[in-house]
Amino acid sequence: MKTLVIVESPTKAKTISKFLGRNFVVKSSFGHVRDLPKSKLGVDVENNFEPHYIVSRDKTKVAKELKEAAKKSDAVLFATDEDREGEAISWHLANILNIEPTDAKRIVFHEITKHAIMHALENPRPLDLKMVDAQQARRILDRLVGYELSPFLWRKVARGLSAGRVQSVAVRLVVEREREIKAFNAEEYWSIEGIFEAKSKQTFPAKLHSMQGKKLDKLDIKDKAQTDKILADLKSATYKVESIEEKKTKRLPSPPFITSTLQQEANSQLGFSAKQTMRLAQQLYEGVELGSEGSVGLITYMRTDAVNLSEKFLNEAKELIGNNFGKKYQLSAPRVFNNKSKNAQEAHEAVRPTEVSRTPESIETHLDRNQFRLYDLIWRRAVATQMAAAELNATVIDVSSDNDYSFRANGQIIDFDGFLKIFPDKAKENLLPQVAKDENLNCAELKPEQHFTEPPARYSDATLVKALENYGIGRPSTYAPTIGTIEDRGYIERDDKKRLAPKDIAYVVNDLLVEHFPHVVDFQFTAEMENDLDEIARGKKKWQPIIKAFWHPFKENLDKK
Repeated sequence: MKTLVIVESPTKAKTISKFLGRNFVVKSSFGHVRDLPKSKLGVDVENNFEPHYIVSRDKTKVAKELKEAAKKSDAVLFATDEDREGEAISWHLANILNIEPTDAKRIVFHEITKHAIMHALENPRPLDLKMVDAQQARRILDRLVGYELSPFLWRKVARGLSAGRVQSVAVRLVVEREREIKAFNAEEYWSIEGIFEAKSKQTFPAKLHSMQGKKLDKLDIKDKAQTDKILADLKSATYKVESIEEKKTKRLPSPPFITSTLQQEANSQLGFSAKQTMRLAQQLYEGVELGSEGSVGLITYMRTDAVNLSEKFLNEAKELIGNNFGKKYQLSAPRVFNNKSKNAQEAHEAVRPTEVSRTPESIETHLDRNQFRLYDLIWRRAVATQMAAAELNATVIDVSSDNDYSFRANGQIIDFDGFLKIFPDKAKENLLPQVAKDENLNCAELKPEQHFTEPPARYSDATLVKALENYGIGRPSTYAPTIGTIEDRGYIERDDKKRLAPKDIAYVVNDLLVEHFPHVVDFQFTAEMENDLDEIARGKKKWQPIIKAFWHPFKENLDKK
């Protein structure tokens, strides 16, 4: 019996093939085979928003090959990614192959390993038509907004411009941040640091913390004249240790990566754009050639908003931690993380290595530099989640003067590094000398420093993804394409720090949309629409009424404008 297995990527097909016997043929659809036509709206707004899908010209050959392969097979299994888009690709493929969607057999897995593939083959399921409906609704909504609003922009501004349901909201965020920066007025303020010498002759720095019993806020010392007056007082003062507070604290590791945190961390630590991160993660997920092992899937599926980790990973991580670092770094029971997103549902695991024993160093020679850096980040973050907490000894020394000024020094010692051993963060050691309460100190130096308040920073990929996530706009699969789209379409450019700056056209288009189509670029409205799509995926709502409720007021306003 011959079974045809269809995936969406040739690399994925190659990796899966090596786990299956000669009774299986694995073919790739090379992504979407069927979509709305590019040349027209492709949605019958008069007939309950019926979409008109076509096989695109560049996919006719692929569609023909898949049909021929299906005819020669006794069964067809759809093995596209387990999210809404993957479900929709399988649904479209079933339609092309004349397989009733209700009869279609679907296999799903979150990692491309032999264990996961065999488990999936033993547990086929039907197509999830609720997820297909949610994806159709997103596609149709985006088509209606894009194809109807873009000609409006051509007439009012310039040909070739585009608008989009999520992209226009992202442009609005970037434009509004830039206006905040331009409107910002810097305020002057000063800080004073004292260098104090203990009996032991060791010195330590401490910041001026309070005057006459009142705690100083950041902007309280406003100018040089006020600073000079304080310095004159301090120079004639004598100092002693007012108090010493020591506190043992524990620091826990961050949760394993989900799509948004992976994009944020890869941007801030490695300088990758969201698009670059997802391209590299896709390569690691689908399979990389590891010499004699052939093509191997190195990480679990990277479009996810779940922080769960499999029992297999938890057990293997515990063993690796004990063997490599010692028992004191192991946990007695696995550390479990809770999802912050109430809509976390599209995949069942966080992003993690498929085999914890495959350390970054052991496969470095098979990866290019950026693949290695991203795999290393994912591996260390996932393993760190199952390591003991770091133990810190924090010390606060308050130094008082005889004329009612107080300085504060903060220090910490890392008593036990725990998870910091493989995933260092900002917990740096800052040693303070041993001093005793009421010990007299010599003020060796006073260092005044002028500062100016700074405007908010332009968005980076990391901070824009975080903002979209905080507003509830977009989902794991949409963050990177949204940023890529507004960059490709000329609304934003990157400055010398790779941050996102709006081009002149972004202001014009944004202001036009905010004035005439406030609904379309409203943060809350866009977030509510995302929630509606989630409800469709859960089977709680039907997609046509959602589209209808949006379309009629939108179209009426558009015609008027």
